[in-house]
Amino acid sequence: MKKVLIITYYWPPAGGAGVQRWLKFAKYLPENGWNPVIFTPENPEAPVQDYTLNSEVPDEAIVKRLKIWEPLNLYKIFTGKSKTSTLNAGFLEEEAANSVAKSISVWIRGNLFIPDAKKYWIKPASKYLINYLKDNPVDLIVSTGPPHTMHVIGNRVSHKTNIPWVADFRDPWTQIDFYDKLKVSRFADLKHRRLERKVLSEADKVVAVGENMATEFKKIVDRDIQVITNGYDKADITTEHIQYPEKFSIVHVGSINADRNHSDFWASLAFCIENVEGFSEDFELILVGKNDVSVTRDIGKYGLSKYVYFISYIPHNEVIAAEQKAAVLYLPLNNTPNAKGILTGKFFEYLASGRPIFAIGPVDGDLAHILKETGTGSISDFEDQEGMKKDLITFYKAFKNKSLTCKSENIKIYERSELTKKMVELFESVL
Repeated sequence: MKKVLIITYYWPPAGGAGVQRWLKFAKYLPENGWNPVIFTPENPEAPVQDYTLNSEVPDEAIVKRLKIWEPLNLYKIFTGKSKTSTLNAGFLEEEAANSVAKSISVWIRGNLFIPDAKKYWIKPASKYLINYLKDNPVDLIVSTGPPHTMHVIGNRVSHKTNIPWVADFRDPWTQIDFYDKLKVSRFADLKHRRLERKVLSEADKVVAVGENMATEFKKIVDRDIQVITNGYDKADITTEHIQYPEKFSIVHVGSINADRNHSDFWASLAFCIENVEGFSEDFELILVGKNDVSVTRDIGKYGLSKYVYFISYIPHNEVIAAEQKAAVLYLPLNNTPNAKGILTGKFFEYLASGRPIFAIGPVDGDLAHILKETGTGSISDFEDQEGMKKDLITFYKAFKNKSLTCKSENIKIYERSELTKKMVELFESVL
């Protein structure tokens, strides 16, 4: 059996979206001839804990942990948060924040912590791995980011050990949706871009989760970028009989930050409640996960509070079963410059649920393309309120007629086991 060292910040018992991609690859690697060696922080800052994920780590996996120091407690004190509070990704604020303190802390994050606040792990992690690999050789190294500190570590360790290295990008670097919010100076921007170019140039292979991301990387470095999307695990799909929904339940699973909070969506719901017969009696909106303070404000602004139910978290092994109970699954993308390339991990689990998807985002982006080729739902542009109303009414009428389904064609290529085979082919090509 060959061995691959996987350098990742997110690993069980940490929950959330960042864990899933390489947990699932690791799960299916042994049956494809590769045993995973996981290197991860002993004490990461995880937005949620999900101990059910430990059962998915294969017996063949070796997990090595090393303590990490991050300046997060200083950030919490500076912004008025308690030391025991957790920090959310993507500028999601569940409560109104001290705007001055937040603005200063964001400037510090973008200009002093390059590539990110995990930077102080680079030296100790690199030293640890170089020593570890002397007595415990592996055939290949994979780094997965963000945080992109993992790529810097992968680069250093590969350089010192001459072990081939694959850089896997779950999200972009300087093209990520919140990069323009980091208040980076010209000097800091040059440093971010220099590190990004170094990783993209020196990795033996670069992997992106979508075509648009790959295209943007090719503008930085003239080389082939392999696309291996996120996916769904067929083992997570319940085999129980799914009953037709009693309510017109629109369900969203995951976080909604300010960039995913679209006022036209709330306005469209308010319109349907006021103008579509029966809608107000049948409708409910279920939001599973964390939501930006702007979400709760808009729900109140549009008079939707009595229709909305908040659920803080569902263990991942229950997610698809919860999605299968929905009438429609809601999928808002970030209204940011990189929107065309956004393919959230939950999108592929939505595909597996068999329920129709109501998406908001670019109608010519990667997500829109997959929706069309699989027949799994509709998408309206960010400010296309008329399109949103039309789709909501169409879905509701189908619900009342007991005909609300989706085709779910050609989705097998997004199974985690199939995607792992694709990743292993890439591994073999590197060797």
